[in-house]
Amino acid sequence: MSSNAGNWTGTLVVRRDVKFNGLKVFSATMVADRDQLGEKVTNWLASHPQCKLTDIVVTQSSDEAFHCVAITVFYWEDVPARR
Repeated sequence: MSSNAGNWTGTLVVRRDVKFNGLKVFSATMVADRDQLGEKVTNWLASHPQCKLTDIVVTQSSDEAFHCVAITVFYWEDVPARR
């Protein structure tokens, strides 16, 4: 099995207009699990109405045997002030 880690190139995007104080990562490698990722994100958002969605990033990676899809949800959640 070979690794592409040394050949990875990517782009870091810093968006000053998108503020977040939390994130949740959903990922899967198996076909059936990948097919359900959207529903898992939707259900999580519905069960966390206090979290205001600010951005979503979808990432796909592969090696010779597996394909992984990750959906990263960035959100803003108001937290009570500390006393």
